Amino acid sequence: MAHEAFFEQGEVQYMEKQPLRVAVVGCGNIASGYGKTLQPYTQQIQLVGATDVDLSRAETFVATYGGCVYPSLETILADEKVDLVLNLTIHHAHFEVIKQCLNGGKDVFSEKPLTLTTEEAQTLVALARQKGRRLGCAPSTMLGEVQQTLWKAIRDGLTGTLRLAYAEVNWGRIESWHPAPGPFYEVGALFDVGVYPLTILTTIFGPARRITGFGTVLHPNRLTREGVAFHIETPDFVVAAIEFANGAIARLTTNFYVGHHTKQQGIEFHGDRGSLYVSDWQDYSGKIEFAEFGGTYQPVPYVKEPPQGPEWCRGLLEMADAIADQRPQRLTGEQAAHVVELICAIKTSYEQNRPVEVTSAFPQPTPMEWAV
Repeated sequence: MAHEAFFEQGEVQYMEKQPLRVAVVGCGNIASGYGKTLQPYTQQIQLVGATDVDLSRAETFVATYGGCVYPSLETILADEKVDLVLNLTIHHAHFEVIKQCLNGGKDVFSEKPLTLTTEEAQTLVALARQKGRRLGCAPSTMLGEVQQTLWKAIRDGLTGTLRLAYAEVNWGRIESWHPAPGPFYEVGALFDVGVYPLTILTTIFGPARRITGFGTVLHPNRLTREGVAFHIETPDFVVAAIEFANGAIARLTTNFYVGHHTKQQGIEFHGDRGSLYVSDWQDYSGKIEFAEFGGTYQPVPYVKEPPQGPEWCRGLLEMADAIADQRPQRLTGEQAAHVVELICAIKTSYEQNRPVEVTSAFPQPTPMEWAV
C-alpha cells in the first residue's frame, strides 16, 4: 500500500504509516474549510495539490494550504503520487467526477450529496466495489463528539426504546451569505442540508423503508447580495415522515427560508423512558440534554471534549486511518447512496402525492473507539 513504509532495525522489521496523499478537485467556498481543519494533521494527510475549472481558485488554495496546481482532473489521475481524490465540486458534477476517479484507480472521499439520483449513487457504489476502490462521503458530523455522545446514550438505554425523532433543518436564505447561491437553490435544501440529519438518523436507526413527503416553494423571487434578482422553482420547504425498518419514525423539516434564530433547531429523540435533544446536527460542540418522560431537560456530559464548530476534514481523516489500518471506514458509499435514495423518495412523494417505498440497505457504521 502507498500508505505504509517498511524499515529494519537489527533483525526486526517495522511498518511505519505514511500520510495519505490527497489531491483536491474543486476549490470553491468549502475548500478552505477542509484546508484549515487539515493543517494540524500533516502526519495523516498530505495535500499534494488541487485543481478547479477556474485554475486561479486552485492557485489560491495551494498558495495557502500547500501542494501544486494540477491543470486538470486527468493530470491528477495520471499522478501515481496521489492516493485519494477529495471531491469538493458542485453537486451536479459529483457523479461524473467520482466515476472518473474510480475508473482512474483512485480512492475517493466526496462532499455531500454523493449524487443527485438513486441510480447514479448505486452505480458509483457498484463501480467502487468492481474496481476495488474505497468510496467515502460527507457529511462527517456523525463522527463528532456531541453526536457520538448522543449515540452512546441511546445504545446504553438512556431513552428506553426509541420510537420517534424530530429533525429540524432551518438553513436560512443562502443569498444572505453565499456569493453564489444559485446552485444551492437548484438542488434545494433537501439535497444540500437534509443529508446531515438523514445521515445521523440512518446511523442510529438503520435503513428506512417508507417515505411520505410534502414540498413547496415558499419564497420564489429573491435577490443576491449584489441586488441581482433570481427566481427559484425547486421547493425551498420540504417536510417528510420517514419510517425505518426497525419501527422508528422520524419527521424531517428542511428549508432555505427560516434563519438560525428559530427556536426549532437540532434533533429530538423520544423513547419510552425519556428524550434526548441535540441542539445542532452539524457542530461537534452543540448542547446535548436528556429529560425523563414528564421531566425537564438536563445537560449530558460529552464522552470526549469537542472542538468548537465542525471539523470538516474529520471524515477524510477517519478514512485515512481506516486505509492505514486496513479496516472499513465509517462513512461509506453504501450509506451515502441510501441517503440519496431517501432524498429522491421524498422528492417523488411530494411530486406524486403518494408514499414511496425504499429498498436499499447498508452496513451501519461502528462507533468511534473513544465513544464505545
